[in-house]
Amino acid sequence: MSQERRRKGITVAAVQAAPVFLDVEKTMDKVEELVAEASRRADLVVFGESFVAGYPLWGGVIPAIRQHTFYEELVASSITVPGPHVDRLSALAERFDASISIGINELAPNSTAQVFNANLVFDRRGRLVNHRRKLVATWYERLTWSHGDGYDLQPVQLDDCMVGVLICGENTNTLARYTLLAQGEQIHVASYPPAWPFEQRKGKPEYDLVDSIRLRAAAHSFEGKVFTVVAATALDAAAVEHVAQGDEDIVRNLTGTPTATLVVGPRGDIVAGPLVGEEGILYADLDPGESVSLKLAHDIVGTYNRFDVFRLTVNGTRHIPVTLVGDGPTSTQVVGGPSGRSPFAEPSGSMTGGFPAPAPLECP
Repeated sequence: MSQERRRKGITVAAVQAAPVFLDVEKTMDKVEELVAEASRRADLVVFGESFVAGYPLWGGVIPAIRQHTFYEELVASSITVPGPHVDRLSALAERFDASISIGINELAPNSTAQVFNANLVFDRRGRLVNHRRKLVATWYERLTWSHGDGYDLQPVQLDDCMVGVLICGENTNTLARYTLLAQGEQIHVASYPPAWPFEQRKGKPEYDLVDSIRLRAAAHSFEGKVFTVVAATALDAAAVEHVAQGDEDIVRNLTGTPTATLVVGPRGDIVAGPLVGEEGILYADLDPGESVSLKLAHDIVGTYNRFDVFRLTVNGTRHIPVTLVGDGPTSTQVVGGPSGRSPFAEPSGSMTGGFPAPAPLECP
């Protein structure tokens, strides 16, 4: 977006699109096309959960003993941070002058097969300003993804706004949501999958993914007096066929829980969308100043809280597999931590509400 179009607030583009399932190179090409399109109108382009390069749809519809090949394909299409695909995303943000939030399957730096559900945020200069791993994989996702940690559980400054991100079920985690709000979050990004089959028992309702997304977005926006930008990954026929392989029951289960993309205002009202199931881009002009008068009633990180009664401590360190201690020129070597930053460094902004953070553990 050009300089003359910038103003107080932010224009967001919530992308609901299907990746090229488990093909990272073709998916990256599609990311470039979508960023090129969305950046014509938007300052911030938001993609859904594990967009690069696909959500593990098989987890809920295929028995665990038949999932090995799918997992091998997912590992082969996962990316490392840092790495060449991250460099390409960085270049796209700088080239198109737009911030980007995008979900990825991240291959751990210390393992040939450990994968995290991660989200990356790049500012318009192309800097990677936030790198989060989903705290807890949900239900059958645990057959695919490892648990993350509290590293980078903080909003970041994008233009005039503090933007925070949570992945899918994290938006049900009250403490995670409060942690972002308590650090000044004004725009909340919530990423979601293309489908989430859950219930097959007769007489029991299937999981309504669209309504669940709407409820969570409205709850966070209303409680925190923030905007919530929901971006979901779309489901295309190629992904369904790849997983179902002609099994009509699997096709029915995968297509029976469509997803949704929408934008919710600080009153809990939908201001854009919902876009249900199909591919498309939603745009919205967001002014965080709308929350000021609303906080007269409830400011849960300010006057509507009792900090003498409640306290929250967040461990923001990155999980690492080993710390080597020796007598060489560099006496301590951290293996598996994020490049360029100490995994024991405190993220910017208070993570403890004024209380000391827990000391990191080191294993000699």
